[in-house]
Amino acid sequence: MQKRVLIAGGGPAGMMLGLLLARAGLRVTVLEKHADFLRDFRGDTIHPSTLQVLHELGLAEAFLRLPHTKVPNLAARYGDREFPIVDLHGLGTRYPFIAMIPQWDFLDFLAQHARAYRGFELRLQTEATGLVLEGGRVTGVNTHSGPLAADLVVAADGRHSTLRAAAGLEVLDLGAPIDVLWFRLSRRAGDEAQTMVRFGRGSIVVMLDRGEYWQCAFVIGKGALDEVKLRGLDAFRAAVARAMPFAAERMREIASWDQVKLLTVQVNRLRRWYREGLLCIGDAAHAMSPVGGVGINLAVQDAVAAANVLWRGDFSTARLKAVQERRNFPTRVTQRFQVLVQDRILSRVLAAKADSERPPLVLNLLARFSFLRRIPARIVGIGVRPEHVHSPAVAA
Repeated sequence: MQKRVLIAGGGPAGMMLGLLLARAGLRVTVLEKHADFLRDFRGDTIHPSTLQVLHELGLAEAFLRLPHTKVPNLAARYGDREFPIVDLHGLGTRYPFIAMIPQWDFLDFLAQHARAYRGFELRLQTEATGLVLEGGRVTGVNTHSGPLAADLVVAADGRHSTLRAAAGLEVLDLGAPIDVLWFRLSRRAGDEAQTMVRFGRGSIVVMLDRGEYWQCAFVIGKGALDEVKLRGLDAFRAAVARAMPFAAERMREIASWDQVKLLTVQVNRLRRWYREGLLCIGDAAHAMSPVGGVGINLAVQDAVAAANVLWRGDFSTARLKAVQERRNFPTRVTQRFQVLVQDRILSRVLAAKADSERPPLVLNLLARFSFLRRIPARIVGIGVRPEHVHSPAVAA
């Protein structure tokens, strides 16, 4: 309890790391700049790897009592044909499905259980605005209320990380040819139940089943939002209707551009995730594409790996380096997979001029050979290097 860790950012990486380190007996303060976790159009997919981590903490059954929907497989529709692409049943995992649940419910759940440990503190409406340095070492963070000291600062403050920038860490940008527009449409009796990707004439819509409504992601070319808006809201609704013809009569539910939120897609990673007294994890260390919806789960895996290395209170640069060495390989492989999908599939579909054009070869191969579907299932469901909880539960 003599070691104090400050975690900037109350997202999946920050909250999971805070829970694990407090459980291991360290003093942990998580700083979250908002007043709560209630923000829409964030990743809402809890994959088998994260459910396994919750099981190892004895929390999975309680978590799955929260309202959620189960997604055991994923499919793509190209024109009138449906292509199976991911089947999680064959992974041999304890939880062979993706749990669709609002991210704020997941974060509230982690916060509730973290507060059970006397060393844990969550400070809402407290933003880390910069780093406190002494002799080149990070010794705390600045906030609007003044500086806070720490033995270790963890930057888990997202893809636009303030602390990462303040530390001067170099970012390697892998590029992303797409952006995403998020919106909702009502879900009605008789709608197909499956979460899927729908390819239309030069368009891509991802449909996520949220029970009472569909959370939809409309893929556009990088930086094309102004062009989309210039064509007008009616043209946007018509493009969505072509990709989702079963919901064409619901397009008036998109009443204004205020209901359409832009996700600027980034795929990047730090060359080095740390400096003396500071470690970056989650999106602050590596911004992931929405392809596969694996961002939350990579962030959770980072947190588990970091706790496994750091729970003894040794925050030397060598230990911080060990966290990156553990997580760098799965990050690189996953990002390579995402970039491949973006460049070879998504970009080509967006450039297509008619539905009659042939579907991408990879969709035909996945549909024909079931064993090939194990590859995306593994990457999406479990990850390249799944982490398991080795940090102890010693705190009261």
